[in-house]
Amino acid sequence: MTDGKTHDAAESARPLFAAERRQRILDLVRANGAVSLRDLARAVGSSEVTVRRDVRILEGEGLLDRHHGGATLPGELSREPTYLQKAQLSGTEKTAIADLAASLVEDGDAIAVGAGTTTQAFARRLARHTELAVVTNSLLVAQALADCPRIEVVLTGGTLRGSIHALVGSSAEHALAGLRVRRAFVSGNGLTAERGLSTPNLQVAGVDRAIARAAEEVVVLADHTKIGVDTMVQTVPTEEIAHLVTDDEAPTEILDDLASRGVRLHVARG
Repeated sequence: MTDGKTHDAAESARPLFAAERRQRILDLVRANGAVSLRDLARAVGSSEVTVRRDVRILEGEGLLDRHHGGATLPGELSREPTYLQKAQLSGTEKTAIADLAASLVEDGDAIAVGAGTTTQAFARRLARHTELAVVTNSLLVAQALADCPRIEVVLTGGTLRGSIHALVGSSAEHALAGLRVRRAFVSGNGLTAERGLSTPNLQVAGVDRAIARAAEEVVVLADHTKIGVDTMVQTVPTEEIAHLVTDDEAPTEILDDLASRGVRLHVARG
């Protein structure tokens, strides 16, 4: 039993706690660009239901944008997170996606691999293959395969985009123009059923398109924080995506929509 004074003190503390929690959520989204509800809930020590309510309030105040399964800052259509920012997100999910995506590669394949932290994790799992040819514009992918003597690595050349450790520009696109590979493994900053894969940067998009055009099939690697998110520049329309490798936190309704449009789904279990 509590007296009125204690009850009033408890009531007055609740808004303060909620305000501190929402500020922490906002700080996390500002630092990382995009954060899943699950990661936010872990960081602030609350349930996803509570965090979803907080995100809805912050969206109403114009401080962030709410997406399926996560939140981003307003203006994320044109904002490109750095490699370090992306590397801090969804590490467990990216590892599971990389393991599953590697099963789509066979000995003797020629493949193209785009830039990204998920494709970097995927490249690390290719070491067991033999007689593999890998074309990439990613310095991180090339580095992951540098000590694999039976894997031939071809770098595109181009202008270094230091924030994502990738080569972009017309030289990179021209290097890909005359190539043909079995599959292209690409990532991005957003994937929707209506628009497909997208990225905030025009130069990055140009190379991703060239990688996709060089392949018989396009495989998209995207964790749940990317599903339902749309960014400024379309790279691969949905009808050109043959496979999506994602994790089991991805929104079911969007996966179903992608599947209805002909995308074959591969869901990694966390």
